[in-house]
Amino acid sequence: MVAFRVTFKMAIKAGYNLRTYFSAFGEINVMEFIPTKIPDVIMLRPQVVEDSRGFALETYRDTQFDASGLPQMFVQEKHTSSYQGVIRGLHYQITRPQGKLVRVVIGQIFNVAVDLRQSSPTFGQWVGAILSEENKYQVWVPPGFAHGFCALSRTADVIHKLTAYDEPEWERCLLWNDPQVNVMWPLYHGGSPILSEGDVAGRPLAELDLFD
Repeated sequence: MVAFRVTFKMAIKAGYNLRTYFSAFGEINVMEFIPTKIPDVIMLRPQVVEDSRGFALETYRDTQFDASGLPQMFVQEKHTSSYQGVIRGLHYQITRPQGKLVRVVIGQIFNVAVDLRQSSPTFGQWVGAILSEENKYQVWVPPGFAHGFCALSRTADVIHKLTAYDEPEWERCLLWNDPQVNVMWPLYHGGSPILSEGDVAGRPLAELDLFD
């Protein structure tokens, strides 16, 4: 008897949907984990199945997260909607720090993570990436980083999964335009961003409470 392995692409071409494929042929790699220029910040690229009805994809699988060194449990999920030109951030929680899994379900954002770990070789550096409903990427921002984003589309809806609960007394904010960090925000028509009062009052890196 000749062994025959049905691959993901073969199954989709033959007309299987995701659920049928997984139940019939076992686990596959449903997403790719891609380190960024700050290696602890990870881009997640999903396997997307599209047909005449629309699309299907997985955004989380515990075994793949475990194999990639990412957390397998999240305790809180948040959904924000922002107008074009809004910057939210750069936020972090100094006690019980949070890891964040970020994705966009409507629109497009420029997502930013800044390394606030003083022992890290990339301390004070930032990494940015476009997340959108079209590319369907996610970003893992580990504890020890400030996080924020700029809404590039008319509206942008963002979902965050968190590894620790929000605790307002421990929230901190890195100033969005701190010249020492120098995030290159793609502002709409080069104008001023729309900011909350708390984000306007953010502090520069030199004045922040930092991680070891």
